[in-house]
Amino acid sequence: MLYIAFLRGMNVPGRSVKMEYLRSLFTDMGFGSVRSYIQSGNVFFESDETDRGVLGARIRDHLTQTLGYEVAVCLRTVPELEALIALDPFKDVTVTDDLRCCVVFTTEPVDPGLALPMLSPKKDMEIIGSAGSDAFVVWYLINGRAPAAKGFQERVLGHDATTRYFHTVVKILDAARKGAA
Repeated sequence: MLYIAFLRGMNVPGRSVKMEYLRSLFTDMGFGSVRSYIQSGNVFFESDETDRGVLGARIRDHLTQTLGYEVAVCLRTVPELEALIALDPFKDVTVTDDLRCCVVFTTEPVDPGLALPMLSPKKDMEIIGSAGSDAFVVWYLINGRAPAAKGFQERVLGHDATTRYFHTVVKILDAARKGAA
């Protein structure tokens, strides 16, 4: 099975990890066909493990032990990303220079009882929808700066999550497909 690991906290201030080293950590765990995409912690790998909880915990524990800090590991498959993109979750959003369309990948299902859309108290982000363990969030830039995931986003969606721009998720899916061919 080809998995895509979306890792939180890669190459942010104080946590620099070379992708070659990150790939070697996945290879050391016995995974096959290990590749990475851009510097933000997106790793493609193959595993026979079908229990995602076991697999995610194994990766998280190994990365935490090796890197010295906790890393959230959100695992998805190519069909799951295809289904997410097919939802076209931002089709009703008018994109401007002052906003970003984001996907928040979580390790647990998003509460289906959330009253959405939900605007943050600072009005800098809005959760507009969710599907399974993924949330669709619009970031409103203030003075050109993106909002921090800590605070509102973590309170509502949990801290074991990581965010990617929607257009980057499309590129990650494309890269995963190319490697699988």
